[in-house]
Amino acid sequence: MKQRIAVAISGGIDSLYAARLLIREGHEVTGIHFVTGYGGFPPRPTDHKPDTNGTVICQGTPDETVVSAMSFISAQLGIPIHVMDVSAAFESSVVNYFAGQYQKGETPNPCLTCNPRIKFGLVLDYAERIGADFLATGHYARTTLDVNGHARLFKGADAAKDQSYFLAFLKQDALKKALFPLGGLTKSAITALAAAEGLEPVSQKESQDVCFIPGDYKDFLLNRPGFHHKHGDIRTLDGKKVGMHKGLHSFTIGQRRGINCPAAFPYYVVRLDTETHTLYVGEKHELLSDRFHVHGLSFIDEPSRFPCDLTVRIRYSHKGTAATLIRESGDSLMVQCHEPVMSVTKGQGAVFYRGDEVIGGGWIA
Repeated sequence: MKQRIAVAISGGIDSLYAARLLIREGHEVTGIHFVTGYGGFPPRPTDHKPDTNGTVICQGTPDETVVSAMSFISAQLGIPIHVMDVSAAFESSVVNYFAGQYQKGETPNPCLTCNPRIKFGLVLDYAERIGADFLATGHYARTTLDVNGHARLFKGADAAKDQSYFLAFLKQDALKKALFPLGGLTKSAITALAAAEGLEPVSQKESQDVCFIPGDYKDFLLNRPGFHHKHGDIRTLDGKKVGMHKGLHSFTIGQRRGINCPAAFPYYVVRLDTETHTLYVGEKHELLSDRFHVHGLSFIDEPSRFPCDLTVRIRYSHKGTAATLIRESGDSLMVQCHEPVMSVTKGQGAVFYRGDEVIGGGWIA
């Protein structure tokens, strides 16, 4: 059935090909590019295809390189593209959160915040205002509706590219409006198909990158107004001082590089103490943990009873481990891992799976 669908167009190959698939299926497709106030596009080379035939509808006055880039995409796809400014909300909800977590000695995951608040928050709202029934993105994930009309979220078919982890905090109302056309395909297939069809992205940035930081995140943090850092001791867990550091923001749990303290064995970061500005290091085995707490719970399909056995991923790159979830209060639970896991990191998202299905998640406390 023909649907009115808006596609979040980043400028990369994934969202470009997602739009192409929906157009081919006969849907009424419109693009939306949202401006965050960070990044942008290089000027179009003069020897490229003409990019003046695309229809770009601007909210405000975006940079001319954005308009040129979206005109180039619009002309390739034959659809209008709306350009909307979300920079104020992106700054407050994503960038300030990112810097604030490092200030607290935690390791943030900005995509877990951006997806529910920006892409499937403000951008979805805008899509509905311009008449779209759904918002599609280039995420590698899959959704279905069950017999009760509840949306369910699953891993993408490409195990190496699966992005269901980043969508775990979406609510039912957003998931029911979400489409992921690439969910059943592989990245290599899409790259080959897009090239064969002559589609040209205007950005090579991968969606797992931190989109608002072009270089080293540590330099980004130090240039943020109000971001404070202090030098401090590097100590082993028994209190022995083995060196000095230039700021806890440069470290995360499990990190090996940058410690620069000679020893008979490699040191790893095992704890950050923001009260004393102390970096605690230890041997690799000291990173193992078999239980941790999660707060700020967000469920797509909440288990009917606790304790319950599921699979938990403690970061995007983590393959997952079997665990028992034990409810502690309305907004927190304890995760009891069936086998010890490495480098449980405060501030990262813990995402819960039932097989290939994402049922929700929360923040590691």
